[in-house]
Amino acid sequence: MSNFDIRIVDYAREKGKKVKVVGFGHSPSDIACTTDFMISLKRYNKVLKVDEEKSQVSVQAGCLIKDLNHNVLPAHNLAFSVQGTVDDLSAAGVISTGTHGTGTNFGIVSSYVVDLTLMKASGEIITISKEENSELFNAAVLGLGSLGVILSVTFQCEKAYRLHQRQFPSSLKNVIDNFDKHVAEADHFRFMWYPHTESVVCYSASRTKKEPAVKSSWFWDMFVGYHLLQLLLWISTFVPCLVKSINRLYFRLMCQQPIEKVARSDRVFNFNCLFKQYVTEWAIPKENTGVVLYKLKDWIEQNGFYAHFPVEVRFVRADDIYLSPCYQQDSCYINIIMYRPFNKLVDHESYWTAYESIMAEHGGRPHWAKAHKYTGLQFQKIYPKWKEFCAIREKLDPNGMFLNANLERVFDARPSPSTYV
Repeated sequence: MSNFDIRIVDYAREKGKKVKVVGFGHSPSDIACTTDFMISLKRYNKVLKVDEEKSQVSVQAGCLIKDLNHNVLPAHNLAFSVQGTVDDLSAAGVISTGTHGTGTNFGIVSSYVVDLTLMKASGEIITISKEENSELFNAAVLGLGSLGVILSVTFQCEKAYRLHQRQFPSSLKNVIDNFDKHVAEADHFRFMWYPHTESVVCYSASRTKKEPAVKSSWFWDMFVGYHLLQLLLWISTFVPCLVKSINRLYFRLMCQQPIEKVARSDRVFNFNCLFKQYVTEWAIPKENTGVVLYKLKDWIEQNGFYAHFPVEVRFVRADDIYLSPCYQQDSCYINIIMYRPFNKLVDHESYWTAYESIMAEHGGRPHWAKAHKYTGLQFQKIYPKWKEFCAIREKLDPNGMFLNANLERVFDARPSPSTYV
């Protein structure tokens, strides 16, 4: 880290100010906001070391996953074992918020951290791994930016590989009845349910030696799947009942036919999330997947809410990371969205409240990068290592330099006016 950034931490400590580090700014919440000092690591983005023998890459905290995917890992015949939907995230950001992909044998991205360096509020820089400062490791690899400034991260990768993805239509009942079979048969399985229908599109991807084979069409992918869809959703803000027909039409045009492709791993993991949207996501124990989806479906139908597609469902392996939504439980992540066509505001509050209540009722844990209403009072009930994490945080940052409004809510143990548990 540059001397200038170190001086910011020293000055903030002297003046009693807060410091927050911002990555690429992708998180749709206030987790990186502050009214005091904000540090951008945009230019702190060098690749420090690539160890091809161990399949590991060490980078400065501001390095974008996108740059690693495009420019670094392929040159060394390496790839991440799993990734999220988007890759315009910083190395520190992707682990600090618990970013995940899908795959019943694959953990969140933080579970692939080998080591990291951290600047404490005192200005001391320490290395944290399973061998060095090991008592801090399971807290530091997903620390919400509350423990200090992450300076570098080493990721465990694997040899570069291609994925063979099969996209095929199904019904919600069929997938729920057979999802154990689906997730066991593929390295990476996810599905998307279209509200106001019984329709589901499944994505099943596994490692392959097959040659790349990708078909694309600007007309279908961009004109119909992006521009026309946005126009139709914008019209639906004036005539909300059109949402049902739009969901059905889009599925029939874009998802009804099976599609296969073979491509480099990151080009399968990452895809276009279309235009601006409200989004929220929680993780639940995997065995609760069916009951939660049926309850969400019932609420939408009974309350006449016009919900946009898709409801995305992914599966992630259990881990021992203190603040991981997958801590000691194989998990299902359920993601809901409401689009903002041409940046127009749309109603979503009642949908969000119902979704969060259902998820909480069935052991849900909020995604740290998404907005939520939980405080420390709720978190200490759903995270067995909550008190241990808080003790580590207070030891590394006794005066709360790295807290902000978001984290003060998170670590506040007082009763919340809006609670789900």
